Amino acid sequence: MILVDTSVWINSLKDEDCSESRNLRLLLDEDEVALGAPIKVELLSGASLKDLKRLRLMMSALPCWYPTSLTWEIIKGWIEPAIKKGQRFGFADLLIAALASENGAMLWSLDVNFHRMASLDMVKIFKMNDPE
Repeated sequence: MILVDTSVWINSLKDEDCSESRNLRLLLDEDEVALGAPIKVELLSGASLKDLKRLRLMMSALPCWYPTSLTWEIIKGWIEPAIKKGQRFGFADLLIAALASENGAMLWSLDVNFHRMASLDMVKIFKMNDPE
């Protein structure tokens, strides 16, 4: 399963012919996409009124992961080791990464913060192919 971050969704929604959009369509067809609650909120709150209904309908077909007590324990366990290595991360990024980790999923994002997290073994990053 792959947790698709807001950055990928936004690129895909803006340009249906970009590589992210092509990959996302393939993953959706294979039922490999999950949605994290914070990502869902970010997408819905940034959508135009015109796109809101379509976006809600599309997202309703995806599994949505919500924070649990384990999510918070994962985040707490990451903070000190990250600080010791000179790394700090924002709340939303920690929450999204913890949801992916908790559910054994890879995270697909264009955000460099998640790649920094991957270098600390906090999250596994999905690397897309470029289907033609």
